[in-house]
Amino acid sequence: MNLKGINHLAFITSDMVKTIRFYRDLLNLKLSAGIGHDGYRHYFFQFPDGVTHVAFFEYEGARAMNRKFPGDRSSLPLGFDHVAFTVDSREELFALKDRLEAANIEVEGAVDHGIFWSIYFYDPLNNIPLEATWQFMDILQYPAVSEDDPLDIVDEGADPQAGHWPTVEHHTAESEMHASSGNGHPMRQHFLENGLAEFSKGVSIEFQNSLKSDNDE
Repeated sequence: MNLKGINHLAFITSDMVKTIRFYRDLLNLKLSAGIGHDGYRHYFFQFPDGVTHVAFFEYEGARAMNRKFPGDRSSLPLGFDHVAFTVDSREELFALKDRLEAANIEVEGAVDHGIFWSIYFYDPLNNIPLEATWQFMDILQYPAVSEDDPLDIVDEGADPQAGHWPTVEHHTAESEMHASSGNGHPMRQHFLENGLAEFSKGVSIEFQNSLKSDNDE
């Protein structure tokens, strides 16, 4: 089992329209998908890799996050610090800075972090701290660590180490691989009927037919 990368980061907004205006129209992310029913709304913004997304749930009355600059200490029970986006060049980094400042959005930086430069700004509606980074050095040896008080665990290397977690004793049989209906369940039939989506390559016909049967019930 290997994780391939980030699929999406999910956040909360009180205003999906303003959120779309910022992420699609200012940051140039593709508005790739969305669903809304019974007071529920969930939208996805896609990066050029076609895989990674930023997603938002819209909850009426939701309060924006308290602003905290990325990396600043906090005594609040935060499980999140910031989202970092990638740009391809120094020119792209400063073009984004110029675009944000033209929209009256305050930008901090650029900041030199040794192997990459970053700028920092906030989602103006939801106060989500954001970073855009241009990496100009390639890591040649993993893990590449610069540490005043090195952790012994780092010496174990970059790859997963076996023996620290229980081994799997029970493997889920194919006949037991089921999923309950979630909030996005109704959109599948709508997407298929209107040519908005299709099954991914490699998905078996048997599985496709089983999902179609679920929709018919």
